[in-house]
Amino acid sequence: MLRIATLISVFALSATSALAEDIKVGVSPGEHAEIMEEVAKIAKPGGLNIEVIEFSDYVVPNQAVADGDLEANSFQHRPYLENQMKDRGFELVEVGTTITTPMGIYSDKITDMADLPEGAKVAIPNDPTNGGRALLLLQDLGLITLAEDTGLVPSPLDVTGNPHDLSFLELDAAQLPRALADADIAIINTNYALASGLNPKGDSIAMEKADSPYVNIIVVRKGDEDQPWVKDLLAAYHSDEVKAFIEDKYQGAVLTSW
Repeated sequence: MLRIATLISVFALSATSALAEDIKVGVSPGEHAEIMEEVAKIAKPGGLNIEVIEFSDYVVPNQAVADGDLEANSFQHRPYLENQMKDRGFELVEVGTTITTPMGIYSDKITDMADLPEGAKVAIPNDPTNGGRALLLLQDLGLITLAEDTGLVPSPLDVTGNPHDLSFLELDAAQLPRALADADIAIINTNYALASGLNPKGDSIAMEKADSPYVNIIVVRKGDEDQPWVKDLLAAYHSDEVKAFIEDKYQGAVLTSW
């Protein structure tokens, strides 16, 4: 009887190993990396082995998926993906939503947007979608007016009203926390804020509204969207365990989409 039980265990282990799959998922530093590490823990018992690979910019992860160096990435919102596919011809597909990370305004010089001086220096991301997102936030706050036909990707050239004579410093998104020493305010994505020790809820002096269209997504190559590992990846990400991890760790600074 013991021998039979042992053989059953061996066969079960062999079957599990045969079904196991290894994938590489690209993420940006901060909450995207931290959450995907937790996802990897949840997915592993089911046979999906996730290698989490961090990238310090927003361009390489999509190129890496397109080139086949990664199976998936989890770092961007839908408008950014759409702009990347339009500009670079990537054949990529969104397979699921993840989190929303409201963009915030930070400053080492003022504690209230009402104190923003005339001619203030405003540091914003230099990529079209996140730079546009920052400008839309300034417009929502009544600080600038943008041309009506710019959609979600305005640039400083689309500013049609600038009553406070703001000047814009366009920098790589990862460099924005360091720009606080030079700029009056910096508009920073949550992942880079958290990685720099800034708490979006406690340290920002203004944030995007809750109904922002910038929900983040998981992306794969076109043609891979029906692969079994995609279903397993999403199931692990959308698990109750991962949801609880996010709510406990980020205390409302990162919002789940499920």
